[in-house]
Order: sequence, then C-alpha cells, then structure tokens
Amino acid sequence: MRVFVTGATGFIGAAIVRDLIEAGHQVTGLVRSAEAAARLEAAGAKAHRGTIEDLGGLSRAAAEADGAIHTAFFHAFSQASLGTRLQVVFGGSPSNIVQRFMTAAVEADRRAIETIGNGLRGKDRSLVIAFPTMAMAQGRLAVESDAADRNAVGGIRSRCENAALSLAARGVRATIVRLPPSVHDETRQGLVTQLIALARKKQVSTYVDDGSNRWSAVHRLDASRLFRLALESGEAGVRYHAVAEEGIPMRDIAETIGRRLELPVRSQSSKEAAKHFGWLAPFIGADNPASSQATRERLNWEPTHPRLMIDIASTLRSADAPASPSSH
Repeated sequence: MRVFVTGATGFIGAAIVRDLIEAGHQVTGLVRSAEAAARLEAAGAKAHRGTIEDLGGLSRAAAEADGAIHTAFFHAFSQASLGTRLQVVFGGSPSNIVQRFMTAAVEADRRAIETIGNGLRGKDRSLVIAFPTMAMAQGRLAVESDAADRNAVGGIRSRCENAALSLAARGVRATIVRLPPSVHDETRQGLVTQLIALARKKQVSTYVDDGSNRWSAVHRLDASRLFRLALESGEAGVRYHAVAEEGIPMRDIAETIGRRLELPVRSQSSKEAAKHFGWLAPFIGADNPASSQATRERLNWEPTHPRLMIDIASTLRSADAPASPSSH
C-alpha cells in the first residue's frame, strides 16, 4: 500500500513510518525541512516538503496514495506559518494568546483532515487520524464508543474527530486512533517529560490535591502498530484506543519522578497548581482513564512493550548517569 504520513519525523510518526516500511508498505512523509527530509529518506521513505497548512500539497499527496495516517499537529507556536502566528499575536489581548493559538492549531488540523480525506475519496482508501483521550469526558473510564466531549480539558479538538467521522459518512474509510497523554519510550514520555523538566526546575515533584486522578499511557511502538492495523483493517467511523495502561494515579507518577530525582514530593491545591504548572495545570489535574478492550478485540492488538514507570526510570537513569571518559 502507498501510504502518506503527516508528522512523519515526529516522536510517534517516525515509529509509524518504520512500522509501515517493515510491513512492506511504501511511505511518503510530510516534512517541513531539508534536514527532516534527509532523515525520512534514510529510513527508506519518500519525502514530501510542506506543512499541514499547505492544503494543495496535502490534496496532491493524498490523491497519489492508497491511504494516509495523519499525526501532525501544531504543538509549538513556531510550527505554524508566519501568517497564522501574526493572526494569533495581534488577534486580541495578550492574556488570551494561548487560547487563540489552540483555536488556530485545531482549525489547521480540521482543514488538513478534510483535505486529505477528500483526496482519498473515490476508492476503498483509508485515513487514520490521531486524537487525544484528553478530549474525552473526565472522571470515568472512557471507552471507544464514547463521543468526544467539548467540555473536556482537550475538548477543543472535538471538531477534528467530527471531521473524520463526517468523511466516513461520505465514503472514506476514516478511523480515529485516540492517544493518551503519555506516549512513551525510554527517552520521552509525552506530557510526563514536561513534568520531569518542571520538577528539575522547581526542585519539587508535585501532584494536585490527593493525586488520585489518573492518566492512561502507551509505549510509542505499541501505538505505531495500532495505527498500521487501523490503516489496514480498521472500520470506517470506528474509534480505537491506543491504551496499554488504563489509569495511573498522578501521585504515583509524581512519586516516581521525585524518587528518581531525589526531590521532595508534595501535594498542591488546584489554585496552587495553576501557578506552578501554568497552561499545563488543567491537564495535570484531569482524571483521564481510558479502556482499550474493544480495540484489542477488534484489531487483535496487544501491547508488548515496557510500561510507563519503567520508561521514566530508564530516562532518569540515563540522564543522571556520569559521562564516560570518551565523551569528554
């Protein structure tokens, strides 16, 4: 199968590209720079220069493919075009700039999904999009049949999932793979990586209230395999959960970080957390457990790679290890 992948050199996208190639697929990846193109080509894929805001380029790449996997998203201000950045900066008061950026990022994502999906119409071609479990209702175990909740901490992205479902209704074999807040390996752990950096900076590892709120997690290689399975065998309009661990209490995560960094571990009130974590605070306090039972049954997917706590320990052990003489 000829597969077009956005976010092809990202943390998750690079693993997806490798998995697809090993399974015998031909991959073309969307990249923004010559350096990223070189990395992608070294991995055995073709490079398509552009961004998710280049709708013409997305349409052409999708039309030449048998299927597409969309993982790209503006996670950083610098990833947006100059025009988008200027609109965000000058579009209102400084206090609302984060919200304006998220709105612009989501709109770019929605347009990209629609463009890629329209480019795939006309044949039995498949589209798989990445979507966060943080856009699900909080405080209960989320299952695959649950719709995204606009009032959830990540609910602003619900319109992107709805765009994919609309494509499915129009004949595209569009599916959704929902990703937990921690997609991890021995080097990075999603949002947990930011918790580690913050603990180092402030010399304390913290959680909100009693720390009983839960995050789900998955190893990036298990996640990449699920994207491939969804591409090959997914049903139109179906949501899949890339979840290996349903719900890890945030207190356990904070205590693991504190123990490994030899830092104190403390509880904070929601008000204190807003100041300590900044824009991350709503996510840190979210109760976001998610099930993958239906996903495992439908696609015969079973996670096999290390769990989150093991990878946190590996990351901190590697970072704190003394440099070898040969490295000086």
